[in-house]
Formats: sequence, structure tokens, C-alpha cells
Amino acid sequence: MTGTEHPSEPPERPEPAEPPEPAEPAGLAEPAEPSEPSRDPEARGVRLVPVLLLLTGISGLIDAVTYLGLGHVFTANMTGNVVVLGFAAAGAPGFSVPHTATSLVCFLMGAAIGGRVVRRVGEGSRRTPARVMLATEALLMAVSAAVAFATSDHAPATVYTIIALTAFAMGLRNATVRKLAVRDLSTTTVVTMTLTGLASESRAGGGTGRRSPRRTASVAAMFAGAVLGAVLVLHNDLAIPLLLAAVTSAVLALTVSGKE
Repeated sequence: MTGTEHPSEPPERPEPAEPPEPAEPAGLAEPAEPSEPSRDPEARGVRLVPVLLLLTGISGLIDAVTYLGLGHVFTANMTGNVVVLGFAAAGAPGFSVPHTATSLVCFLMGAAIGGRVVRRVGEGSRRTPARVMLATEALLMAVSAAVAFATSDHAPATVYTIIALTAFAMGLRNATVRKLAVRDLSTTTVVTMTLTGLASESRAGGGTGRRSPRRTASVAAMFAGAVLGAVLVLHNDLAIPLLLAAVTSAVLALTVSGKE
């Protein structure tokens, strides 16, 4: 090595990396912020199951009004009405072809219009069509009650008006309820299939019986509505049960939600 050469400097040592910070124990982690309550408008109000059970009771009440008070005609239960129409067509005493035919035609008109309304306002919502249907039903029942208050129960104009209004309301309701598609409550005017499911899927029928409570409640609701309607018709003016139906539908129209 010459005198002008200098020994090479030793390479710099890399600074030691800082040790990673120890993770916080699970118990000391910052708590997550509480989530805000649901603001989904579909969830606000009374759930669909109790609403539909109440409407099933109203169906029993309405059929009590029309069958006992307007000459043996159903405006909610079209299965029974078709049978009654057959009795009337055969000339059985106490039955009327014009009355039952009016009920059937108006029910079909209500169902057709209900189908159109649901397709217009029901996209992505169950609450909106339910409220529209209930508000319309409340109005039709209120008009029926007013007609019954203002005229004789046995006047032909009164009979046909109440039959037409209530049958139209029930058709509109059935179209809407069908679209809502709530299990075991896809209709609020007949319980034949409900009873069939109740028996065939019960433990006695080899099933589990898991869906029995809702089905039993539906049958009980219609029975209770029919009893109440019969008592009111037999001891009061026809307007009283019709007014009760109108008030119930109006309250539900303001409070129903879109959730089961």
C-alpha cells in the first residue's frame, strides 16, 4: 500500500428498525360507534301480519252485513258467492241472481283496478300499495255507511249500492294482498286453503306444525269478525258495522308498514 492510499472506510451499519407497536388487547380496542336506528320507511308502523289479520276479521264482518242484511249475498268471500249464485240461478227461495251477480262483477272490477294500482305504486315497496288500498277501502266503507244511515236498509238502491261498494273494496284489497305475498296470509277473504294447510302440515298430518300459529290466527280472526258483524247487524243499523270497518281501515292506512 502506497503512502497516498487510505484504507477504505467501513460500511455504515443500517439503523435498527423500530420494533412494531404491540397490538392492543382485544378488550382495550375502541368500541365501534353505535349504528343509527333504521330509517327505512318500509319499517315504520304496524307490521303487515297483524294488519292482515285485522283485515281478515273485517272480511268476516262485511260478509255478515251483506249476507244477513242484504239478502244472502257475499261480497268478500267469492267462493261462497259463486255457490250462492248457483242457488239463485236454480230458483232457490231467498237468493237473488241480480244481487250475487252485482257482487261478483264489482269484485272483479275492484281486483282488476287493484292489479293496475299495485303495478304503478308497488315497485320496490309493500308499504305504499298497502296504504293506498287501505285508504281506498276506508273511503268506500265510509260511503257505504253513509248510504245505510241515510236510506232504508231494504230499499233496492241501498242494497245495490252497498253490495257494489263493498264488493269493489274487497276485490281491490285481494289484488293488493296477493301482491304483498305474506306467507299464509295471501288472502284475507277465504280460509279454505288456510284450513287445508293447517291440517295437512300439522303433526297429525305428518308435518311439523311450525306454521300453525299464523294460520290458526287467520281462521280465528274471520270467525271473530263474523260473530261481531252478526251481532251488530241483528241488533243495530247496517251502518254501524260498516262504519267500524271504515274506521279500522283508515287507522291501518295511517299506520301500516311494509315489513312482516
